[in-house]
Amino acid sequence: MTIAVSPQALPALVLNADYRPLSYYPLSLWSWQDAIKAVFLDRVNIIAEYEHSVSSPSFSMRLPSVVCLKTYVQPSRNPAFTRFNVFLRDRFECQYCGAHDDLTFDHVIPRAHGGETTWENVVAACSPCNLRKGSKLPKQASMFPSQKPYQPTVQDLHNNGRLFPPNYLHDSWLDYLYWDTELQP
Repeated sequence: MTIAVSPQALPALVLNADYRPLSYYPLSLWSWQDAIKAVFLDRVNIIAEYEHSVSSPSFSMRLPSVVCLKTYVQPSRNPAFTRFNVFLRDRFECQYCGAHDDLTFDHVIPRAHGGETTWENVVAACSPCNLRKGSKLPKQASMFPSQKPYQPTVQDLHNNGRLFPPNYLHDSWLDYLYWDTELQP
């Protein structure tokens, strides 16, 4: 699952005050208009710029390609339990057959058998597998998820988000997106 980013839109990568992206999936990007507004409101520092400029009658400025917040934004400790975050935890893959299309979610222990709608009981599933399993227990359906469902950390979701980079990454962003990977000699 790829997020479409238009290079012609000249978005700015937004980094937290610790120089890490606010999020990897979707990648924390602002429009060039929002980035310039934040510069004038003195909320960000410009780290890198595009070659393109914007001008008024009395002022000209190159568009920021990377900005860093001046104030650190504390990331949430526990990610929200949402359909999107379940899909991201499960890498946008059916936990029964590995399909990537027509995803929904499945209660491993069906609600009809007392299963709850929690991180530990919900997995991504394609519609055909979800219909095939129905309200049966995994053993009855002979269908077991490829990974046991669990409550992910924000770091787990960031790591999975890195597996799905947008279709476009500007060269000036690369030093900030995968800063914890091993450097090439």
